[in-house]
Amino acid sequence: MKMRSFLMTCAGLGISAGLYSCKNQEAPKQEVQEPEVTVAQVHQTNGIVKNTYSAALEGVRNIEIRPQISGYLNNIYVDEGAYVNAGQLLFKIDDRPFQEQYRTAKAAVAVAEANVKNVKIDLDRKKELVENHIVSDLQVSQAMATYEGAQAALEQARAAASSAKINLDFCVIKAPVSGYVGRIPFRLGSLVSAASMEALTLITDINEVFGYFSMSESDFAAYQEWTATHSKRDSVTLVLANGSVYGKRGVIDAVTGQFDKNTGSIAIRTKFLNPKRELRAGNTGRIEIERHMEGILLVPIKSTIAVQDKIYAYVLGEGNKVKQALLEVVGKTAEDYYVKSGLSDGQTILTGGLGFVRADMVVKPKQAQ
Repeated sequence: MKMRSFLMTCAGLGISAGLYSCKNQEAPKQEVQEPEVTVAQVHQTNGIVKNTYSAALEGVRNIEIRPQISGYLNNIYVDEGAYVNAGQLLFKIDDRPFQEQYRTAKAAVAVAEANVKNVKIDLDRKKELVENHIVSDLQVSQAMATYEGAQAALEQARAAASSAKINLDFCVIKAPVSGYVGRIPFRLGSLVSAASMEALTLITDINEVFGYFSMSESDFAAYQEWTATHSKRDSVTLVLANGSVYGKRGVIDAVTGQFDKNTGSIAIRTKFLNPKRELRAGNTGRIEIERHMEGILLVPIKSTIAVQDKIYAYVLGEGNKVKQALLEVVGKTAEDYYVKSGLSDGQTILTGGLGFVRADMVVKPKQAQ
């Protein structure tokens, strides 16, 4: 038993000595590896900033053709999609009721004219009689009033006849401008009226076309800054729906006075000449606006970090320590940002290994190939 207690005591002392020895043994220090990154310098250059906006085209004049009277369509002289000249006959409404109204009105004019003549004879006769004291002055005044009333009735009859003639002329509907005829929802025999919801057709003058698009507030601010030193009628390019570029350049023609509260954008109108009538109202496309920028920095997009709506780059500083720089981007290409501020000419930025880097970290730079 004594021997067993002695052995257990020795074993306990050995374990304690071992633990004390391990506790006092220093752990080997691990070397911190600096991340290896690629870097490159940025330099000032000139570039073209191109902004693209979806656009809808409309004719300079889109005129609804509506009847001024009610009646049945007797003739349709044009077809949908036809080109018509100003003054060309388009439709004819049954004019028989209006011809009768006009004849009645002309007859009323004739009756009124005869009545004026009759009353005038009576007035002249009483004027002669009053000089001989056969009739009184009161009778002459009454005759004068009757004559003036007859004249007024004549003017009223003439106005009614003119109105009837206008309504008769409204039976023939002509093109007010030259352009293309739109859809015609009515057919021969259809009853039409000025109160109809649908127009007879729409004529679009497309010798010139308007292109409407919207610009964001930031883009509009850049556009205003640009136009402060350049022509406000700088030409724009129209890219059609099939990707082809329209042969004639347009100009910015008008800008609305306020931003849309819901979209935060402002509507802009451009104008394009269309002598060959290649463009039609209702076409869609894209408006491209180019701005030539001088003294900008070209920064690869892959060398930047996007945080919400801000763009950052890592700049290599003294002692290979990196700093984060906020960039003011004024445009971009497929591979590069055009940077106006945030960097200076000749600065070195990180172009690779950004995923392993944080601000104020020391890195091991390697020149990009």
